[in-house]
Amino acid sequence: MPALTKILIANRGEIACRIQRTAQALGYRTVAVFSDADADALHVQMADQSVRIGPAAVQQSYLNIPAIIEAARRTGVDAIHPGYGFLSENADFARACQDAGITFIGPSADAIELMGSKRLSKLAMIDAGVPCIQGYQGAEQDDATLSREAQRIGYPLMIKASAGGGGRGMRLVHEPGDLLEQIRTARSEALNGFGSDELILEQALIEPRHVEVQLFGDQHGNLIYLGERDCSIQRRHQKVVEEAPCPVMTESLRQAMGEAALKAGRAVNYVGVGTVEFLLDARGQFYFLEMNTRLQVEHPVTELITGLDLVAWQLNIAEGQVLPLRQDQVQLNGHAMEVRLYAEDPTQVFLPQTGRIDTWQPALGVRIDHGLLEGTTVSPFYDPMLGKLIAHGATREEARRKLLRAVQDTVLLGVRSNQRLLAGLLQHPSFISGQFSTAFISQHFAEHPCLHPHVPCAEELAIAAALFYQARAQAYRQPLAGWRNNASVPLHFNLGLDEQQWSVALDAVPGGAYRIQVADRSLALQVIDCDGRWATLEIDGVRQRHAYHLHAGQLSLFTRPGSLVIEDRTQALVSGQASVSCGTLKAPMDGAIVDVLVTQGSKVSKGQLLVVLEAMKMEHPLKAGIDGVLKRLQVRVGDQVKNRQVLLEVE
Repeated sequence: MPALTKILIANRGEIACRIQRTAQALGYRTVAVFSDADADALHVQMADQSVRIGPAAVQQSYLNIPAIIEAARRTGVDAIHPGYGFLSENADFARACQDAGITFIGPSADAIELMGSKRLSKLAMIDAGVPCIQGYQGAEQDDATLSREAQRIGYPLMIKASAGGGGRGMRLVHEPGDLLEQIRTARSEALNGFGSDELILEQALIEPRHVEVQLFGDQHGNLIYLGERDCSIQRRHQKVVEEAPCPVMTESLRQAMGEAALKAGRAVNYVGVGTVEFLLDARGQFYFLEMNTRLQVEHPVTELITGLDLVAWQLNIAEGQVLPLRQDQVQLNGHAMEVRLYAEDPTQVFLPQTGRIDTWQPALGVRIDHGLLEGTTVSPFYDPMLGKLIAHGATREEARRKLLRAVQDTVLLGVRSNQRLLAGLLQHPSFISGQFSTAFISQHFAEHPCLHPHVPCAEELAIAAALFYQARAQAYRQPLAGWRNNASVPLHFNLGLDEQQWSVALDAVPGGAYRIQVADRSLALQVIDCDGRWATLEIDGVRQRHAYHLHAGQLSLFTRPGSLVIEDRTQALVSGQASVSCGTLKAPMDGAIVDVLVTQGSKVSKGQLLVVLEAMKMEHPLKAGIDGVLKRLQVRVGDQVKNRQVLLEVE
């Protein structure tokens, strides 16, 4: 097979950047593809050439096989790397590459097709002698058959979309009476998400660990495994923390799981990188879950404990080279951990977040794979994962400690993220001990503070008041900067965060020093340096440095970990009417809905009357504070509502 010279990466974001770094370091030319939403993205700027493949919607761009093949033809590439997600496990895409005379950097289309079906892959694994969970994976899919098989398997059981992943089309059923309703829901999700409503049933393992084995095969029949990863810390079947090796792994168990993974790979003549996922119960018994026929999101932890570059291996194997190591030459050194940084708000049921990246400064001393640039926008069209933070240490505790510091020190302003959640996970005693399962988050984090709105401490409010004051002072030229006609009277600020508000009093003295009163706390604060990006402050004799971004009366303040968005509401007009300030309209008090003037799905304009609430013998008109579309209407005329109850949402 001829050597490759130019590679198109059929992906975006952090994985497209990560693949390009290795490919370019090895001397390959790279081609990026992009949608309209990604025209200014980092992966586009890194590439030697780039081609627009369509509008922002994935079906018209990153899932558009003809557009990607045409981009490859126009740029004269030898190979296409699919990354993960999108078309990485699409057999039709692999065949389209082959038909176009382009090397697909991955396994054969037949292997992708077989392992992409949970039903067919499980039948193949049973034939290959790989341990599998008891269940039903037959072709008959009618309700009567599934009900009969569920009774045979017993409860609790799992319903799974055969073609699915990421938790969609997956339901845990505890009682027979819930089965048919959950089957209908799973079918609908599976059909909408994957184009197939085929299901399998499996006996539910309660609180197992999720352990996966990294496979690698070449075109000469060689197949090895590169240790395992523990991915048990999950939310809604989505991995959040991954580590290697598994904290409870033994040499004998590793060998047994590795041999089972090799059986799975040999059953499909596997070539390239792949991952065989298992569930591990408390007795040390493990069962096949699925096989991912691509590079995994969490591959960096394997790279750090083996010292190998898995993307480099992919490129070498695509050129027909032999695997560089035998099984007995694979060495695992130290421990590695990874967390996924998401643009989401854990305090709002993990609602994905969009917006402009105002400040991005990754922590030092660890590996951070990302695709972020300051000034670009996190759009609503793609997965909210922004990047991955990965740490390596001689021991698990060293890796955990390094990763925690990196999570706390990575500066992201402009978009809300899950940093507080990640820090909380890494500091939890059960995680530190290594004793956890896939139920960890649901068991330990239902009421964790990171899932509730953050209340700023007195120091944070004092910093905000000082920075707002500095901004006001800098708005005027000398000698009027900071001047007031009654300097002996404290300056009062009303500072707001979401629906919370605080009063802060500030006394300014020459030299950038302030005496700030927050409730019953009095703080001495001095601004040492303030350049619009970083502020060096001394609070009660302790010096500290904070990243910040201030624009139009809104301050994004980095607080380690995560950020706060504090508004200066001092000059805001007092209004007697409630309004939709951030898309959600809540009742300002207990009362009765006497009029609803809009319908769900209708367009609304700022200032438009939406709902009339009667309370305290008066009618209160509730108006829209933004333009948008009425996404959700949750009340009707005659409803009695409670104070702060959500009435409707505008998007």
